[in-house]
Amino acid sequence: MQLNEAVAERAPAIEREAPVADVPKLWFDGELIDAGGLHAALNSHALHYGSGVFEGIRAYATPRGPAVFRLPEHLERMRKGAELLGMQFDVAVATEAVLNTLRANRLGDAYIRPLAWYGAGSFGLDVAGHPQHLMVATSATNLHLGGNRTRVSVSSWRRNPASSLPPLKLCGAYVNSILAKREAKARGSDEAMFVDDVGDAVECTGANLFFVRDGAVVAVEHRDALPGITRDTLIALTGATSRPASLQELLDADEVFACGTAAEVAPISEIDAGNAGAGERRYGDNPKTREIAALYAQAVRGGTRHADAWLSVV
Repeated sequence: MQLNEAVAERAPAIEREAPVADVPKLWFDGELIDAGGLHAALNSHALHYGSGVFEGIRAYATPRGPAVFRLPEHLERMRKGAELLGMQFDVAVATEAVLNTLRANRLGDAYIRPLAWYGAGSFGLDVAGHPQHLMVATSATNLHLGGNRTRVSVSSWRRNPASSLPPLKLCGAYVNSILAKREAKARGSDEAMFVDDVGDAVECTGANLFFVRDGAVVAVEHRDALPGITRDTLIALTGATSRPASLQELLDADEVFACGTAAEVAPISEIDAGNAGAGERRYGDNPKTREIAALYAQAVRGGTRHADAWLSVV
């Protein structure tokens, strides 16, 4: 095969994991290949225009062996993004690619990154005539937000509106998150929070938002926010209400947390809302968040009644 391009998440494992493969493998267009030998062509369409779609997925060690959490839901969301870009995307092929890559790399707890993109060709926005590629890479778990209590700044940037870019994992759309994250880091925060023009909370750069008030759990809902799979999982586990919420409601809440595949459940320690003219709020010990985080940790390792529906054994 001509390889002129390619693209070169907390508890301890339940059972002993096999040694990690000496040379990591990537799945690329139907074959498992040593990761170090792959390179992307400099005229790849996705490199210049962001014409790709990806997912972030997690596998966990469970009593039945390594298993991928909610794999069908992740790949169906990826299929929707690919369809918007005019790409062919076979969920069954992508499923086998994920499972085979995990087996080849002998990982239990793992982060999984499938990516579909348009490859080499002439410059210009038209994707017609550009080859389509699919890869899957895996790595040892790396938690977004570090799994720690997180300091959040309200961003001066607005989230891509759904009327301009659909809330899916389209590669080019994440420049928006990069800008917001850079701004938050410059202000001494760990993460950025988007709000809209009327002061409603949207989401963080790579995580959905929840808050707790008087014991009730609320999942922040917004048309511009990614329909998070972890968000959906937590609603199922906790019975949380899903509804729009203002930034002020989050500032008045007892607890606020972010969630996502890579972040899992990340308690927020403070919100700097200076960009929204709303000051600053610090939170306490986040006991309800810890309880929810523990429940989620059980679910991803097969410890709840949802195990058969949510886990794809490797």
